[in-house]
Amino acid sequence: MSRRATFLTSAPTAATAAAAFSGDEPLDGRGRAWAEAGRGHSPRADRVRHGPERACRETCSILGLDGTVDPLLRDWDLASWSGRTLDDVATERPDDVAAWLTEPDAAPHGGEALTALLARVQRWMAGLPSGHTLAVCAPAVVRAAVVTVLDAPAAAFWRIDPGPMTLTDIRHGGDRWTVRATAVPLSRAP
Repeated sequence: MSRRATFLTSAPTAATAAAAFSGDEPLDGRGRAWAEAGRGHSPRADRVRHGPERACRETCSILGLDGTVDPLLRDWDLASWSGRTLDDVATERPDDVAAWLTEPDAAPHGGEALTALLARVQRWMAGLPSGHTLAVCAPAVVRAAVVTVLDAPAAAFWRIDPGPMTLTDIRHGGDRWTVRATAVPLSRAP
C-alpha cells in the first residue's frame, strides 16, 4: 500500500515575527488567528503526528486535531542561537553564521548540523506506515523533507520557504517519494 505524508507548518510565533530562531515559544495573537482561520481546512488523514514544540501542540489544538507527539518531527536544534535573531548572531559571530549557511556539517551553535536534521527527517519518512500521515511541524522539518524527496544537495535547504500554516504533500508510490505540492496555504486546501 502507498504512503503519504502531508506536512502542515505550525502557526507563527513571536520568533517568526522577529525573524528569530525558535525558543519553543507559544503562538502569538497572529498565530492563533491564523490557526483559527484554518479550522475546518485540515486534510483528512489516517493519523496526526506533531513536533513537541508548543507552537505545534497549540496549532493542533486550535485546529481540533488529535495528534501524537513524534520526537523525530522536532524543530531544528540550534542550541545557543535559540531565541536570538540571525542579525544579532551574524553581528557577533559572522564566521560562524557563514559556516552554518555554507557547510552542511557545521554546528557552530552547539546543536544539530544540517546533515543531522536531514538524516533525522529521512528516518522519519522511512518509518512511515501505509496510509496518510498529517505532520504538524516547524518549517525546517518541511524543508528537510523536500530536500530528501528531491535527493537534492543540502544547500537546496536554503532555497525552500514553506510559510506558516502551509501544506506540503509528499507521496511514496512503491519505489520513490515525490513532492505533490508545497507551501499551499491551509485556508486554500482542497
